[in-house]
Order: sequence, then C-alpha cells, then structure tokens
Amino acid sequence: MKGLSVGIGLPKVKKHSWQGIMAIICVVFVFVVAIYAFFYLRHDPTLTNLDHRLQDMSLQHPLGTDQLGRDVLTRLLLGGQQTIGYSLLALIVALIIGIPFGLISGYKRGLVDRIFMRIADGFLAFPDTIVAIVLSGLLGPGIGNLVLAIVMVKWVNYARLVRSTVLSESQKDYVLIARINGLPSSKIMRKHLFPHIMGHVFVLASLDLGKIILLISAFSYIGLGAQPPVPEWGAMLNDSRPYFQSRPELMIYPGLAIMVVVLLTNMLGDYLRDHFDVKKEVQQ
Repeated sequence: MKGLSVGIGLPKVKKHSWQGIMAIICVVFVFVVAIYAFFYLRHDPTLTNLDHRLQDMSLQHPLGTDQLGRDVLTRLLLGGQQTIGYSLLALIVALIIGIPFGLISGYKRGLVDRIFMRIADGFLAFPDTIVAIVLSGLLGPGIGNLVLAIVMVKWVNYARLVRSTVLSESQKDYVLIARINGLPSSKIMRKHLFPHIMGHVFVLASLDLGKIILLISAFSYIGLGAQPPVPEWGAMLNDSRPYFQSRPELMIYPGLAIMVVVLLTNMLGDYLRDHFDVKKEVQQ
C-alpha cells in the first residue's frame, strides 16, 4: 500500500531559487526607479552649464557633472527610463504581433501556415543585428524608428515559438476532445492552447529583454537611436568617449547600469525557465 500511495497524482513541488527571487525583486526595483525618476530629480537633464562642467562628486551633484555641466545622476536615471522603457515597448509590441500570428498559424495550418513560414524564413535568413541595422538605416536615426526596426526583427521569434508549441499541443487528447465536442476554434485557442504557450513566451521574453536593451544602447551609441540631448545610456557612452582618460567614470556609470540590468534580466529568465520547466531550446 505504501508503494501505491506514493506520488499518485501529486505534482512535484519546486524549490524557489533565492537567486531567482532576488532577481525578480531587483528587476522590479529597477523598473520602479526608472518609471518614477521624475519625482526625485533636482536638475534639468538637458540644461547645459559650462561653468560647472566636469565637476567631481558633491552634495549638489552626487555623481558629478558631464562635459556640458549636466548632472550625471539625473541623466543616468532618465537614461534608464529611456533605455528600459523603449525596450519594454519594443518587446510588448513584438509579443502583440507574434503571439496571435503564431497561434493562428500553428492551429489553422494549411495556406496560412505556409505563408507565415515563408515570411519567417525571410526574416531569419540574416542575423537579427544585421537586419535591425539595415532597417534603422533605411528608416533614419531616431528612437522611434529604432523601436520599429527591433519589433520587425523580434516578432518572428515569438511567432515561431508559439507556432511550434501549438503544433505540439494540438495533437494532445484534450484538444482533440474539445474539437469533437464542437468548441469553436477561437475558444480552443483562447482557453486551451493560450495558457500552454505563456510559460515559453515568458521565458523567451525575459531573456530577450536584455538583448533588446543591448540593441537599443548599441544603436544609440553609433547614432541610430536616441538623439541629443535626450539622455540614454548608449548615447551617454558615446558622448563620454573623448573624456575616458580624464574622467572614466562618465563611461563607467552608464556601462555599469547596462551590464547590471542585462544580468538581472538573464537571471530572471533562467529562474522562469526552471519554474515553468521549459527546455533551453527556448533561448535560441
């Protein structure tokens, strides 16, 4: 009897990794600081004052001033708002486009699926960064055009992930029973298939957020993203290059901010992957 009573119908309880919990707390904290940055800023991030240029740390300027006399802490906080905010915007729009596209393509199959696969193959024929550079160059410099270019590159990954998951789930008994019972396709996709794809989507999205942050920062660094005098971490790195030997901290602050946020999002992605028991192939 003991052998029969062990583990019948009982789900395994997973231990929550303290690293994952800490990653969630830190990511939420960073997002809250970025969202509410305006409430604790004392300086205009775009106001130049050459009399105060390249000042050291002080009570008035906790991280000093840059080459134009602007408060570094103010620009760092608002730069995080720009970088993280536009990264989230690009990610959300890519999800809004990719999830329905993949869901319909995987469930309906046929002509719809063949058309989608040809479109996806066209986007995936070249690396994401190359496609984003070409699209940004064609659309012109600017953070809005950069977000649009990233969305056009990233939505395919989510559509393909959702499609492959739906193709697998559609062959299972609960979907076949729903079809036999006469449930409409829209209800089957919404109530039965959609919950099964969200774990995979959450994992890929959390890992992708760090990549998008790096893309936006890198493109702003080369002049295709945020334009002066808008504070943005990549643009701040570029503006500080001539002063690296005399004032290296001007590059260290935004570089360190990018590194920390990307590491936190990767830790969060690893935690969600273990939590939802998603295979590592999701990262590809």
